[in-house]
Amino acid sequence: MNLSIRPRRLRASKALRAMVRENRLDRADLIYPLFVCSGSGVKDPVESMPGVFRYSVDQLPSVLDAVVDRGIPAVILFGIPACKDAVGSGAYAEDGIVQQAACFIKADYPALLVIGDVCLCEYTDHGHCGLVEGDVIVNDASVELLAETAVSQARAGIDIVAPSDMMDGRVGRIRQALDEHGFQHVAIMSYAAKYASGFYGPFRDAAGSAPSYGDRKTYQMDPANGNEALREVRSDVAEGADLIVVKPAMAFGDVMWRTRQETLLPVVAYNVSGEYSMVKAAAAQGWIDERKIVMETLVGMKRAGADMIITYHALDVACWLDDAE
Repeated sequence: MNLSIRPRRLRASKALRAMVRENRLDRADLIYPLFVCSGSGVKDPVESMPGVFRYSVDQLPSVLDAVVDRGIPAVILFGIPACKDAVGSGAYAEDGIVQQAACFIKADYPALLVIGDVCLCEYTDHGHCGLVEGDVIVNDASVELLAETAVSQARAGIDIVAPSDMMDGRVGRIRQALDEHGFQHVAIMSYAAKYASGFYGPFRDAAGSAPSYGDRKTYQMDPANGNEALREVRSDVAEGADLIVVKPAMAFGDVMWRTRQETLLPVVAYNVSGEYSMVKAAAAQGWIDERKIVMETLVGMKRAGADMIITYHALDVACWLDDAE
């Protein structure tokens, strides 16, 4: 044993540990997801996601004030329309719920960065992320509606559109449509590596977006595949993506790391609903220390290569950062 090599020297005090820390969480890393629904006076708890609510637009200040006060720079909006149909028309309606929320936020909270989820699943009566013909989720016709959705969100003041559908070619078509309508400044945060995962259950409960039949395995990725993620990343970068999302995060740290090596674009980890709810459930039973687990999990995402993290824990994390070890 060579006792001249003692790594513990650099762990001897809180100050020294902080000085040599390789990865850090910061409020600037955080993006808070918001579920926005039709109606007024609505602040409806999501049973499977303790601490998460569905808000009508008039109730958004109750959460946005906390977002701003705690220094969180960005929110991502998911819409829950009053009515759904086969073509997801609520997604691209000029008065759609996300469009209404974006207008409200940009008027009353102009410094807040607003990201719009671009997908059809929350708006279709069948729950799939694209148009359906027979038992096939069709690609190219769906992409046209996704581009229309992105443009309508840009008109409402969205800063970044975030296509989460996993249709082929949608990033390029969205970029083209945004540019054609004068929205060259609107960025695209592409869910490039999005897996057909079991971790999305609570989100589907919150948004009412579970498929009414079948599954999403013909368009979302097989969790067994890593090389395929890089093909998706390369494709989206070539089509004009500005940021790249890996989703889910916890079980796909290797994909995060490989994505970080693949591109110089910012990489975003989505700490998804199932990951959030598992921590909440275990903490409620007293089996884990919620704060320690959350902070360790998110810094692990940073270590794996994430620049930013979409997380339902953001409001708590922003407080915990004040006295982080």
